[in-house]
This record gives sequence, structure tokens and C-alpha cells, in this order.
Amino acid sequence: MLTFERQERILSLLKEKSIIKIQEIVEATGASESTIRRDLTDLETARKLKRIHGGATLLKKKLEEPTVAEKTVKNNQEKLKIAEKAAQMVDDGDCLFLDAGTTTIEIIPYLKGKNIVVVTNGLMNISKLLDAEIETHVIGGYVKSGTRAFVGRGALQTLETFRFDKAFIGTNGVSIEDGFTTPDSQEAFIKEMAMKYARESYILADHTKFGETSFSKFAKLLEATIITSEKVEQDYLNKLRAKTTIEVVQV
Repeated sequence: MLTFERQERILSLLKEKSIIKIQEIVEATGASESTIRRDLTDLETARKLKRIHGGATLLKKKLEEPTVAEKTVKNNQEKLKIAEKAAQMVDDGDCLFLDAGTTTIEIIPYLKGKNIVVVTNGLMNISKLLDAEIETHVIGGYVKSGTRAFVGRGALQTLETFRFDKAFIGTNGVSIEDGFTTPDSQEAFIKEMAMKYARESYILADHTKFGETSFSKFAKLLEATIITSEKVEQDYLNKLRAKTTIEVVQV
């Protein structure tokens, strides 16, 4: 099978399954694993797919934004480990910004007992923060139905009145070329401003976010420390480390 035929077969398999393992491609094409890895690298460079640990997946659309319900069931153990690591960055006396998101919300149980103040734009965060007996401030605005995030002019105006020791931010994309991105420009404004008013910023991202680019950029790589897991491709992590600080947790 010629190279272009093999690569077309790989893309065809991806359209059928969305995610495919290297071994499946080997069986479907009869090529060696090393050859398939080179094909995946070439196709990723051409922005036709995204490599993941042990295989490949389709690139996400720039405006694609999963709902809270859809994101909650994905990579839950990985998110818990990332959240636990993030909570270790918090000291007594800190004022925090806690972004809306299914990874950032998992930080809250690990914050219980700390003498801190939290400002959030996440509707889902509020009850968990109160249950953990943490002083909580909400920035207001209107609430997006999909992500349950407060956004809009009111949210931005309130956010301007706060200053933070640390900001914990979610993201839909982490890219060497495009930095940190999210599908919604209004959420991007909130993330950007929270980071602007924080002394330290942390991006919480599971392995599915790497190599992805969404519609709205909210920060450069060098503007935050990334907290992620060992499930990210090592080569990609090494390239990112040349541009920013990364904390990697075991899953």
C-alpha cells in the first residue's frame, strides 16, 4: 500500500470511529507500527488529525464546546489527580479565582480547611465551595446554559474589582502555536482578565486538550503554569517545556 493510500485509509477509519488505536491501523493497513507512527506524525503536521497516547483522534471544530454533562463523564480520574495537584499550590491566606469547568470544580474538596477566599464565575462551584465552608464571591453577569459559567459585561465589571494570589483556569485547547484557547469569546475575556489580576496563574488541562485550538485565544503559554497528567504525549510535553512551566501528575 502506497503512503498516500495508507494515510487516506487512516483518515477513513477516523471518520468512522473518531478515535483509533495504532494497533487497529496496523491491522487495517498491514504496515509496521513504526510506519504508522510516521504517518500519524505527518498527518498531524498537516492538521488532519490529532495524535493521542497510543493512537489518534479527529481534530475538534474551533467552535465545538461540550456541555458540563458531557465533560463530567470524561477522564474523571485524570481530572481528580490534576485537581489534587492544583490544590497543593494553595496556601493559607490566599485569594483565589476559580474558573468554571469540570476540572477546576474538582479542586474544591481539596481546599476544605484552608483559610482562603475564592472568587468564581462557575455556577456549579458555588454550592461545593459553601459546603467546604470557604468564603465565596460570585462575579455575576448572565449564565451560559452549556458550561454554567457567568459571562458578560456585568461579570467583567465585577471581576475588575478583585485581585488574586492565584488563578486556576480551565481550557479547551493547549497548542504550541496558539497558546490557550476556548470556544466562546466571552469566556475567553473572563479567563484573560482573571489571569491579568492574578500574581500566579495555573491552567488545568487533561491530555485531550493538547494539540487542540479553539476559536478564542485567552493567553500565551508563558503566562501560566500548566498542570496536566502523564497521559500527554512526551514529545509534545518536551516542546511545551521550552515555552512554559509544566507540572505532570501520575494517573
